[in-house]
Order: sequence, then structure tokens, then C-alpha cells
Amino acid sequence: MNSFDIIGPVMVGPSSSHTAGAVKIGNISRKLLGVPVQKADIFFHGSFLATGKGHGTDRALIAGLLGFAVDDSRIPDSFRYAHEADMDYRLSGIDLGDVHPNSVKLLLQGEGQRKIEIVAASTGGGAIRVTEIDGLPANFSGDYPTLVVNNLDQPGHVTEITSMLSHKSINIATMQLYRSSKGGNAVIILECDQEVPENAIKWLAHLEGILKVTYLGLADRYTSKL
Repeated sequence: MNSFDIIGPVMVGPSSSHTAGAVKIGNISRKLLGVPVQKADIFFHGSFLATGKGHGTDRALIAGLLGFAVDDSRIPDSFRYAHEADMDYRLSGIDLGDVHPNSVKLLLQGEGQRKIEIVAASTGGGAIRVTEIDGLPANFSGDYPTLVVNNLDQPGHVTEITSMLSHKSINIATMQLYRSSKGGNAVIILECDQEVPENAIKWLAHLEGILKVTYLGLADRYTSKL
């Protein structure tokens, strides 16, 4: 435990989990989409649904989708800024089952018909976990440069990706593999210690059997898709 765990983030309140965490979920989801959000369907679950309005969770989530930081003074007025940015959004409730009580599902659409479906949870103290992307499981915080590769479940893709990262002198912190069924759609999630260069992302996106490559960096974040 460090001082951040005890004190919490510098933020616009009132709650680190219901407000700051919601801003961070929105911000990371926007960056995973890779372009400004034009349309957002947002479904709150559990405690987010029950007490979120009083904590400003709805406004915080929209603020994150606009790219606001957790300490941005504009957060309470995020609905107005969303209107000015022509962001179309809908807020409603959902039962996501046996997940963290501070969970939310987002269906996002942006320029060029880019779409992404995300389920994420605010786990306390401003920390978050992305638990699902495009219908497949995930488990990452957004605190590391993160590579998300949607691919067909075929031999060789893990080797291609890890070899590329080794060639670029990028160390893998964590790696997760998920698939819908044998031979079906799969996802490879890698948290890295170094940023992944753009040319490497584009190279991966054009490999046979790769459906989409999404990169969440600490500086520039973008999506490449075939």
C-alpha cells in the first residue's frame, strides 16, 4: 500500500469510486474507441445504478467520455459540454449478473463507424478494471500500455505478437488469452512495460486472421482495424 491508496486521487468529488472511477472508465473507454465518441449507450449496474445519481456517476462517466481528467472542474456540467460536442448519449440501468457492484456497460460509436463494447468496474480509490471488450472477457487497469488483439482462434498469433514485441525491445508485464469457442473469435490482451510504436500496431492489424488491434498507451491511444 502506498500513500495514494490511503489518501486517494486528486479529483472532483464526492466519491473516489462513484465519481473519479467513473471519469476514468469513461476516459479509458474513449481512448479504446480511438476517436471522439459520437453516440454512447450507458448501462449502470448495482451500486452505480442505485446511488450513482447522488454521487454524480452519470455526469462523471460522460465527462470521461469527453476526455476530461478526474480533477477537471467541468465535470458537474458535463451534460452541457456533451450537448455542445454533439455527443448523443442514453443512460439506463442493467443487471450484469455476478460482477462488481460498481460496474457499467458501454456501447460506443465514433467517427468512421468505429464501435466498441466495454464492461468496466470502479474498484475503489479511483482504480478501475476493464472486464470485457466486445463480448469477450478482459482484465486490465489501463495503468500500463495495453495491447488488445481480436483475432481468429488459430495457431501462431501469440508467437507473432510476442516475437514482434521482443524485436521492439518491449517487455510483457501480463498476458491474457480468451476465446468464445475453439476456432472462433479470440482476444489476446498484453500489458507492457514500454509503449508500442504505431508502425508495430499497423503491422499487427494487417496480419491474416487478425480482426482488430486496439492500443491503449499512456500518451497517444488509437485503434487500428482491417
